[in-house]
Amino acid sequence: MKTKLLFVFVLLIGQTIFSQRKSRADRFFETGDYINAALQYEEELNREGYRKDILEKISTSYYNAFQFQKAYRYLKILTSGKFYAKDKSYDNSYNFKMYQVLSALGKYEKAVEFLALYKKNKSEELNKESAIAVIEAFKLKDDDYTISPLKINSNASEFAAVKVDSTIYFSSDRNSNGFMDKSYKWTHRPFLDIYKVRVNEKNIPTTDIEKISGEINSKLHEGNFCFTKDGNTIYFSKSNSEKGKKKYDSIGNNSIFLYKSTKTDGIWKTPEKLPFNNTNYSVEHPSLSTDGKILYFSSNMPGGYGDFDIYRVLVNQDGTYDEPVNLGATINTANREQFPFISKDGHLFFSSNGHLGLGMMDLFVSERKNNVFKKPVNLGAPINSRYDDFSLTYYNETDGFFASNRKNKTDDDIYLFSQIGEIFLKEYKARFTVKDFASDSYIPDADIFVSNLENQLHEGKLDKQEFFTISLFPGKYDFTATAKGYKSKTKSIIVKEKENEVYVIYLDKEIVSVVEENGNNENNTSAPNKDIVTNKENLTGEKLRNTLLNDKVGPPVIEKNGKLYFDLPPIYFDYDKWNIRADSKKVLDEFALKLEKYKSVYIKISSHTDSRGTDSYNQVLSEKRAESTRNYLALVGYVNARRMKFEGFGESIPLIDCDTKNCSEEDHQINRRSEFEIIKY
Repeated sequence: MKTKLLFVFVLLIGQTIFSQRKSRADRFFETGDYINAALQYEEELNREGYRKDILEKISTSYYNAFQFQKAYRYLKILTSGKFYAKDKSYDNSYNFKMYQVLSALGKYEKAVEFLALYKKNKSEELNKESAIAVIEAFKLKDDDYTISPLKINSNASEFAAVKVDSTIYFSSDRNSNGFMDKSYKWTHRPFLDIYKVRVNEKNIPTTDIEKISGEINSKLHEGNFCFTKDGNTIYFSKSNSEKGKKKYDSIGNNSIFLYKSTKTDGIWKTPEKLPFNNTNYSVEHPSLSTDGKILYFSSNMPGGYGDFDIYRVLVNQDGTYDEPVNLGATINTANREQFPFISKDGHLFFSSNGHLGLGMMDLFVSERKNNVFKKPVNLGAPINSRYDDFSLTYYNETDGFFASNRKNKTDDDIYLFSQIGEIFLKEYKARFTVKDFASDSYIPDADIFVSNLENQLHEGKLDKQEFFTISLFPGKYDFTATAKGYKSKTKSIIVKEKENEVYVIYLDKEIVSVVEENGNNENNTSAPNKDIVTNKENLTGEKLRNTLLNDKVGPPVIEKNGKLYFDLPPIYFDYDKWNIRADSKKVLDEFALKLEKYKSVYIKISSHTDSRGTDSYNQVLSEKRAESTRNYLALVGYVNARRMKFEGFGESIPLIDCDTKNCSEEDHQINRRSEFEIIKY
């Protein structure tokens, strides 16, 4: 993604005469050569020790160079209590960088801690538990898209794909303009140009890839772009220049401008700058409404909400433009919102690192209703990853492209997607019931209360009906149940994107102890005193063991080699994958209810792989599968994570020895398994 970051940050390539007092590392840093800057700052740290200014610059350099593990190493020192004990402060932006790099490394719990600190320092609040649950919901939700890499990808960066008829246009740094041309300092690669290639109905190239003709491409960067409906006008992002040379502001920054070019007789004319560009800030990432009357773009112009915001500007019939208008706080945050795309129906797709997501930049959609953009929805996996996901475009109702650097974390690839699910929020019927902890039977006359984070309350009574059914948007809710003779209880749930999903609370009975007054006898007609003692009915020891072995509701418990195991149907994983499959979610949902019933039972999740792949890879894969299973039970099934240990064993304990026989795919699937041992009760 380094190449497209040209259109993410203001370029820092001011060619001024540097003071002799500036170090070599500082000179690299100020010209945007973060790769060399980081190497030089390493030498300075070794020579001069861990100075705050060097730590700030080396962590920023590694962050901008997408070397997140190294960025984390120095950000951890910079933000640690020991380091700033004397200074007592550091820039709050480093808390946000910590949130970003930890998310990119998959350490979401730690990441959210720094996001909460970042927001606290801005006098904002974040519910950490809710944030983690939302992130995990992004990861574990049913896929709304299928994706595959596009055949035009190379070892360079490709992004910003747009399809017109049977031609795909895209941006890339794959070729230089000439032998003597300079490379971009940030990436050490050629500057970006716009390319095109004809493809068949499967988006496989049928011609050679070539640069777009005419005067569009130059020796500078040409990035994201869009066409009018007739294909005869192009709007595109380009380095601000005059006569082929960069133009700078007063402090040496080269901003990004929006340009427009029209085509005559198949030839693109000399591009012209749009009138709302300004040398002091960047205007980039154009997207045009279907009727051509509204141009959307991203800018860091003054008066926004923070870094880059998304704006709109009216395109008048005479070719003039109104004043740009910020899309407001529903869309924009204090951080970055970029790469807008307006669908045929007027919905806004964009990338952001300010809304809660899975990693660096995530893709979101805001539904347009009654000419108002609604609260953005994260598109979830597999569109989003721990890394940068951006520049999404549709070319028909269900298919399109987006770009991501998930493959190698630096260079970008274009992915083809097909939308297979519902991406906008809609209500689903959810069924709630209340059951007796000991008997597993539902409790008549139980009262049910369901509320969300905005304190919107739904309440009902079971009466003679086993379920209380209401329609809810997917999300996090508090489910409370009360009943006469039982201890009331509240638990958090996530309402899923499924019709008629059942959510259960198990209640414990209250124990009533009758204590007679002193001197009371059979001739005493006064009513005895009653002390109500509320205790949780906890089965323990041999009684609980026998109860577990004899309970036929839900997954049974079996005994093997003196140990107790929950006998679940297989939790299958696809080859080389660790995400929870749809068929396994149903099994784990039922298992979560069983664990909810027996709260004093602790388990160990053991995950195993088949023998294909290296030992070390299979070990890591099995650990991820075990952790993924634990996370699903904890964050979707709401089982206390402290009750569950997990461990991966790789291929070390196969049920079928495939080293001595030629195993079938079924044999390999049997070895790819998870086991659930009861380790404490």
